[in-house]
Amino acid sequence: MEMDQDSLKSTTALLGHFEGAGKAVSELIYEVNKKVRPVPRLTQMLEQVLKMAQTVLGVEAASILLFRDNDQELYFEAASGPVSKVLKHVKLNSQYGIAGQVARTGKPLIVNDVTRSANFHKVIDATTGFVTKSLVCAPLIVHHRILGVIEVLNKVDGNYFEDRDLDVVNAVASTTAEAIENARLHQTILEAFKGAINATISAIEAKDPNIQGHSQRVTEYTLLASAYFSLTPEEIETLEYASMLHDLGKIAIDSKILNKSDTLTPAEWGLVQSHPAIGARLLNEIPFLEGAAELVLCHHERYDGQGYPAGLKGEDIPLGARLIGVANAFDSMTIERPYRPALTIEQSIKELKKGSGTQFCPEAVKALISGLHLNMHKKTG
Repeated sequence: MEMDQDSLKSTTALLGHFEGAGKAVSELIYEVNKKVRPVPRLTQMLEQVLKMAQTVLGVEAASILLFRDNDQELYFEAASGPVSKVLKHVKLNSQYGIAGQVARTGKPLIVNDVTRSANFHKVIDATTGFVTKSLVCAPLIVHHRILGVIEVLNKVDGNYFEDRDLDVVNAVASTTAEAIENARLHQTILEAFKGAINATISAIEAKDPNIQGHSQRVTEYTLLASAYFSLTPEEIETLEYASMLHDLGKIAIDSKILNKSDTLTPAEWGLVQSHPAIGARLLNEIPFLEGAAELVLCHHERYDGQGYPAGLKGEDIPLGARLIGVANAFDSMTIERPYRPALTIEQSIKELKKGSGTQFCPEAVKALISGLHLNMHKKTG
């Protein structure tokens, strides 16, 4: 959810009037506003905001402190500057310090000489070794609720903070508070969605008692294999959803067919082969799962072009689908079925190698084997 455009324009226009800072501030607000979208990586987003604010305002350090379970303690959720790593393990009692005062009152402050402030709490400097000389602190407020504060400390050029600096910090605080609220809302929705996914997977696996836990294991194997490649967090998230839901289309197939121990008739086999397309069609109805839909559609394609539903070949098959295909086959081999015993891990790896270059993508096979070996080493090490 983005900040409404009228608010963004008025904020940017106001800040743009400040002499010598107009362009930089406008760019800062624009960049911060781009971060105001529901993303799960809250800390990462906040760190980006702080780095931008630190650069534009010319300060030595910046931090964001948030309330968590109550309004008594503030936690350093993100920080930039020389002692940022140390601060991540520090919390403050909101009854003390300048940050606590701003968090309690909701009123921003400029303090250009902290030694003259009765509210300055020396314990943080004593803990970190950082020397605070001056600061600007503004509350993070959304829907009349104080989430925490943002602080910027010590002008690099040694000058005092001015009212225009406070206006910049206030504007960033307003936009950042909205970003935090959106991120938390997203996380709540995401957890509910994952619960719905797990319920759906349980319903699918209930149709075939022999594969209970299959989707979860395929997801684990796929993510193990993904570490072999330089995937972005977004790509890994898409891969996780796709592997969890790769068999979603089976919910539309009669359990008698799924559990049949005899050879399937051509008509029955045609129904089984329809499950990737059915699953992809269902996922395409959910905008942020469109990427996962493509992987679900292609997870039964073969590297030699003999798979289904489209007969894609080689690298025309999306990498994520190739990884899911190998993980899916590996797990299927290690599960006992009515018509055959389960293979051991070593036997299954041997089968993967045998199918490398024909049924399976060679790089995907290498990736899974590498991931399995690393995982076993961790468990025994």
